[in-house]
Amino acid sequence: MPGGRVFRGATVADGSGAPSYRATVTVAGGRIAEITPERPGAAPGGPGDVDARGLVLAPGFVDMHSHSDLALLSEPAHLAKVAQGVTCEVLGQDGLSYAPVDDTTLAQLRRQIAGWNGDPEGFDWDWRSVAGYLDRLGRGIAVNACYLVPQGTVRMLVMGWDDRPATPAELAEQKAIVARAMAEGAVGMSSGLTYTPGMYAGTAELVELCRVVGELGGYYSPHHRSYGAGALEAYAEMVRVSRESGCPLHLAHATMNFPVNRGRAGELLSLIDDAVAGGCDITLDTYPYLPGSTTLAALLPGWASEGGPDHTLARLRDPATAERIRHVMEREGSDGCHGVPVAWETIQISGTRSPALGSLVGATIAALAARTGRPPFEVFRRQLLDDGLGTTILQHVGDEENVRAIMRHPAHTGGSDGLLTGARPHPRAWGTFPRYLGRYVRDEGVLTLEECVAHLTGRPARRLKLAGRGLVRPGHHADLVLFDPETIGDTATFDDPRRTPAGVHHVLVNGVPVIEYATPTGALPGRPLRHTPTGTR
Repeated sequence: MPGGRVFRGATVADGSGAPSYRATVTVAGGRIAEITPERPGAAPGGPGDVDARGLVLAPGFVDMHSHSDLALLSEPAHLAKVAQGVTCEVLGQDGLSYAPVDDTTLAQLRRQIAGWNGDPEGFDWDWRSVAGYLDRLGRGIAVNACYLVPQGTVRMLVMGWDDRPATPAELAEQKAIVARAMAEGAVGMSSGLTYTPGMYAGTAELVELCRVVGELGGYYSPHHRSYGAGALEAYAEMVRVSRESGCPLHLAHATMNFPVNRGRAGELLSLIDDAVAGGCDITLDTYPYLPGSTTLAALLPGWASEGGPDHTLARLRDPATAERIRHVMEREGSDGCHGVPVAWETIQISGTRSPALGSLVGATIAALAARTGRPPFEVFRRQLLDDGLGTTILQHVGDEENVRAIMRHPAHTGGSDGLLTGARPHPRAWGTFPRYLGRYVRDEGVLTLEECVAHLTGRPARRLKLAGRGLVRPGHHADLVLFDPETIGDTATFDDPRRTPAGVHHVLVNGVPVIEYATPTGALPGRPLRHTPTGTR
């Protein structure tokens, strides 16, 4: 069929969680044109058809938590995600991204989250609004993209880096900015409540902002205040925000980390179940790995970052203030380190902004301290000063029992939380979705194939209100992945994190192949998927 594809004899896992079935699926005009159940003795098909016998055809995977905000623009073919079968990503995560901004906040954000997204030389920052950013994505990207208005960026626009409650006028201005972002296409709002300046917002402020989001048909996706000490209380605060505001809640990279929370996933899931039974609308996402990933500067106590990057560096240079920071981090547990005293042997450098510091990648702070004979905190402080806060890390604090328990929950969806910059980033950016299907479905049976596909496709599409996506149905957009259930799996490792996965044969975005016979095509058929507000204010 000209301009289309026919997948013959595929095992269709349709994204609903229903049992899979054999069928021939025809794609035309960017949509699924026909699904014909396979019959014994069916003709083999035409020469251009794809022989899909023994392979699984599923909706394209939805990455509910990605950090491709700049990568999609600077490298739009986006091999890291299309090679996994991802056809849609949700950007604007953790309360910090690049729209809406003014010139001052953009300059600050470029410094603050360079460790997440890089700061490409010669890059054209030709937008300031959410509408402008989505328009920029619309010039050509490999996958579809949704955007969350970042609460920390909004607060920065209105209040700078002040650690204090918003005045009524400041809160009204923040609410107006959020409403405008929703009108321009944002699907909801994110927060990063262990990152400055978003962490300075209190519960009441978050409720008021979420009331705007909920009234306009969006959802709230917080990185809450702690994944360590006080994690359950931090989750409970987010449930309270959802209940009081009426805004649906999607918990970002929801897990229970650090030794203090080992084996405690059941307590989190009970909290969620009780809230849902009480009328709350809650979903969550996770990645199937144990280490976390963030910036080295994120471990600082929040007060040390008040005022922005220049003030942070000045505090680190001052011996008395640096000693105060050390005491909080090593003895008390800073809010940036989730209330847990830092264990330097768990903090591994994964990337540096300065090429001169590249030889440190792969080493832990504890190992560098032993190598140089300096105290670990001094190694940490010196690294932040020498690299201008641009260092990224892996943080080895996860618990396998918690990971497995949470991924079984019916509210679960998949999110890579993958950083694409740095010498040795977390392999989840390249391996999350095949790892679910390889390790946790085929090898260990934690989920069935149909359950897992629903977690990665139909369920997130419902959260995002993506009409006509997330299921294999006639008339739906042809965002599809064809994979071998016997060989699919992640090959990216912590030593070699940019390896493409195994077993992904074909990937279509809006009916156009971006992976064909396991080979990238370079096509850019993706588009920004703008939310249309459903309410009024």
